[in-house]
Amino acid sequence: MHERVLRQSDLAACIGRLLAHELADECLSPDELFKLIGAVTNRHRQIARAAARDLQAFVTRDPSSEDYLAALLNQKGFRALQLHRVAHELWLEGESTIARYLHGRMAMVFAIDIHPAARIGSGILIDHGTGIVIGETAVIDDDVSMLHGVTLGGTGKVAGDRHPKVREGVMIGAGATILGNVEIGVGSKVAAGSVVLKSVPPHTTVAGVPAQIVGHPAEDRPSLAMVQDIRDDG
Repeated sequence: MHERVLRQSDLAACIGRLLAHELADECLSPDELFKLIGAVTNRHRQIARAAARDLQAFVTRDPSSEDYLAALLNQKGFRALQLHRVAHELWLEGESTIARYLHGRMAMVFAIDIHPAARIGSGILIDHGTGIVIGETAVIDDDVSMLHGVTLGGTGKVAGDRHPKVREGVMIGAGATILGNVEIGVGSKVAAGSVVLKSVPPHTTVAGVPAQIVGHPAEDRPSLAMVQDIRDDG
């Protein structure tokens, strides 16, 4: 904690040091990775602002994150998100080789696979994290929560815009699979284990294989309430 948190100048530096030590390999040392991540976060100050909102999401929505330090040090979903934010900015800058390298290290170290081109908002909770797959043209708006094993994927070898668009306030249960260029409307809930193949209207709960409308969430933003039981829907 002293080396990787207390000695750092701010949240961005702290995250950079944590990631550098976890991701280092024979190609890039911890110090080299720390410099790389620091250079990107200095150029793109919105990364730190998004990280702060993500950290808040973990503390307020995940009961296992007792405080900010626990979330920062122990939640790999949080750290994978911040690594993606760095890789995404590198991708936009045309540095696709290093962006893909960071993407690959994320998959190896965290068992979370987020393509560097995917667009992700802030206030995001990726609880547990293991088995998350988010494709190249996926979009995730602010204040979305998802659990482990969620896939935002394509439907085959179709090129172009081919991945889901998840709107603000959505909650996606564990093991849910959403395929194709479909939209999950604002404030919707996708039940655990569902397979979604078509767009979901706003403020709607879907469940099943294939997913069907089964109700409407009692909350305006299910992602904040984190109520998993669809029987509680209004």
